[in-house]
Amino acid sequence: MENDGLPFALLSDPETDVLQAYDVWKERSMFGKPAMGIQRSTYLIDEEGTIVKAFGRVKTKDNAGQMLKELD
Repeated sequence: MENDGLPFALLSDPETDVLQAYDVWKERSMFGKPAMGIQRSTYLIDEEGTIVKAFGRVKTKDNAGQMLKELD
């Protein structure tokens, strides 16, 4: 956190425990073959850790603006 200058911790989940808990580790099609991967999703979480709103299948291009609107 201190090295990156961010006011929050970044999460690394190589065992996919958190991905599975949020139900975003899904079977997807890659080049016509099934493969496991992440379904892009964004969660707005309050200070107590409660999910306030969930956005599934987000588009990275639009997601930052969408989240800023939710925070207003």
